[in-house]
Amino acid sequence: MSGEEEENAAELKIGEEFLRAKCLMNCEVALILDRKYEQLQQLSDDPTNQISQVFEKSMQYVKRFSRYKNQDAVRQVREILSRYQLAEFELCVLGNLCPETVEEAIAMVPSIKRKGRIHEDDAIEKMLNDLSLIKKFE
Repeated sequence: MSGEEEENAAELKIGEEFLRAKCLMNCEVALILDRKYEQLQQLSDDPTNQISQVFEKSMQYVKRFSRYKNQDAVRQVREILSRYQLAEFELCVLGNLCPETVEEAIAMVPSIKRKGRIHEDDAIEKMLNDLSLIKKFE
C-alpha cells in the first residue's frame, strides 16, 4: 500500500501482503496442533522432546475458540466459505465467529457488503445457513 492510503479492513484496504496471505481458522489450527501433539506424545520417552507451555496454551486456546471440532466439518466450512469470493481474512473471521444473522456477519466483516462485490443479503444468508447446518450435524 502506498504511504498516502490508510488501511481500512472494512473496505479491504489492508495491503497486498495481507490479501495474499493464507489464513487459518482456529479449528484448522486446532487440527494441526492436535496432530503435532500426538507426534510429540509418541516421542515423549525422549526427555528432549518435552511439550512447551506455549504449545500447550496455544492448543488450549484454539480448541476453546474452535466452533467446529471434526476434520470433515472443518473441511466443509472452508469449502462453503471459499465459494463466496471472500478474502482469506474474511473467510477466517466468519469461520471463527460464526455469525447467525446477515446483520451480525456484516457488522463483523463490513467488507463483504462493499460496493461492486456480489454479496447480496440473500447470498450471505445462504452462506450462514450452510454453516449452521454443518454445526448442527457435527
